Amino acid sequence: MRSQLAKLFLAIAAQSGYRWVLQGANFHGVGMRRRDFLAGGLSVAAGVSRAAAQPAAAMRRLAIFSVFEPAALMQEKSENRYYRALFAELRRLGYVEGQNLSIERYGKEKTVSGPAAMVAEVVRQNPDVVYVLGPGGLLFKRETTTLPIVAMTGDPVALGLVQSLARPGGNITGVSVDTGPSIHGKRIALLREIVPAMSKLAFLAAKATTQADWEVAQLGAVRAAAEAARVDFAVAAVELPTSEAAYRDAIAQVARDGANAVMVGDSPDTMINRHLIANLIGATGLPAIYPFSDFVEAGGLIAYSYDLVELNKRVANIIDAILRGTNAGEIPYYQATNFEMSINQKTAMALGLTVPATLLATADNVIE
Repeated sequence: MRSQLAKLFLAIAAQSGYRWVLQGANFHGVGMRRRDFLAGGLSVAAGVSRAAAQPAAAMRRLAIFSVFEPAALMQEKSENRYYRALFAELRRLGYVEGQNLSIERYGKEKTVSGPAAMVAEVVRQNPDVVYVLGPGGLLFKRETTTLPIVAMTGDPVALGLVQSLARPGGNITGVSVDTGPSIHGKRIALLREIVPAMSKLAFLAAKATTQADWEVAQLGAVRAAAEAARVDFAVAAVELPTSEAAYRDAIAQVARDGANAVMVGDSPDTMINRHLIANLIGATGLPAIYPFSDFVEAGGLIAYSYDLVELNKRVANIIDAILRGTNAGEIPYYQATNFEMSINQKTAMALGLTVPATLLATADNVIE
């Protein structure tokens, strides 16, 4: 026993920077009295014992669900800057994957049996919180009333996801990208400033829900905005799972139907296919307005969008609040308030269009 104590004290002394020699059962320290060492050593030993008794930080489980995007995008070092913003904010809040955060990714490659089956699988796995992008929120609402859900959606009240933005109730909260029909009216007005002769607008979008849900989530508001602007309206819907051929056919049909302008719907699927969409629309010679600045960087003419970086940071903070014990239904549903406009002057010139100087002056980003 005495030998074991001696070894323990020697280890403590070595960590403390003191030189010790063992002579029988006696300790002789250089620069420290024996009774001080014994008292300090016992204190350190007790501290070590207490530290060893402390449980490791609990591993929290986050599931990310998107029927549009591959799981490979849902990474901290993703090519998608919005996911990078999400993970950077989670890290700032103290959550690091592999250390205290486990992430289960449910991307479009898992939808072989359909989105509803994938939702059921997530619920069976019972993570601490689920981040849902797009139309999956309604599926989760039908599947569970207890699993905390953070959703990025259109109007959550109109969709029937929550009771109100201020008091969601239930187990769902999140961020809304829907600011009412006004954003669609604003997009049409901006496009008309560049194309004053616009008479027929085609709406290109990826459709991931039932017709009734799609009408509520987006189509109805876009149609209403076109009617208010006195512009003829046509729909070019691409069904999930989408493909390059499907987008080619839809855009070719837009041109055949006599539309002289295009509005592209905002969804993760159109974002993933932004280069393809911008190139195909550009090849028709039709001017178009897009939902995110990423499309303008890919060659699109103009975009008017809410700030998705800010919204993903909001999502991270909501996830943090839930993991700290706040009920999802008690967290207000956040609505986008920051917007940005981007214009590609090179594309405008290629289309033979002149962007008004007043519009250029108010743009947040201009690609020359």
